[in-house]
Amino acid sequence: MNSAKKPSDRLIKKYPNRRLYDTQTSSYITLTDVKQLVLANEEFTVVDAKSEEDLTRSILLQIILEEESNGSPMFSSGALAQIIRYYGHAMQGMMGSYLEKNIQAFIDIQNKLTENSKGLYEGKPFSPEMWTQFMSVQGPMMQGMMTNYIEQSKSLFIQMQEQMQNQTKNMFGTFPFVPPATPPADKKDK
Repeated sequence: MNSAKKPSDRLIKKYPNRRLYDTQTSSYITLTDVKQLVLANEEFTVVDAKSEEDLTRSILLQIILEEESNGSPMFSSGALAQIIRYYGHAMQGMMGSYLEKNIQAFIDIQNKLTENSKGLYEGKPFSPEMWTQFMSVQGPMMQGMMTNYIEQSKSLFIQMQEQMQNQTKNMFGTFPFVPPATPPADKKDK
């Protein structure tokens, strides 16, 4: 699959020796440097230097794996197992979209909290330390807000599943499915 690089994207090439080359700075970079690009909200594309296959997702997954291995993981083993169970499942495409929308909703909530709290800290952007202080005060309110959001999200997902089941029943309801014949209960094998 060839890369669909946008003109504004930064191009990073991955060579067979596993090194990453940033074409914008004309230098080799590390996964830590790529993580910094993500944190700085810079658009980039990672491609195989030889085949030009888009490797961006693969590199991002490597960064997530490193982050999960160091310090405090974001995902529990149970959550990761649940995600794995959806691969190959009929709902796989919907699950990806569902997770993406939930992450975006969480980002929107965080941005709204940041916007609403600008006056609290003299208009300065929140640092990680300020977020810790803010959350220690606002934690119960935030927990309640997130619990309500999760419940609404869960209800929406269940409704989507039920809707898909009903659509499937309606679509296949016109086909004459005949259950397999079962022998009568009163006949005994001899």
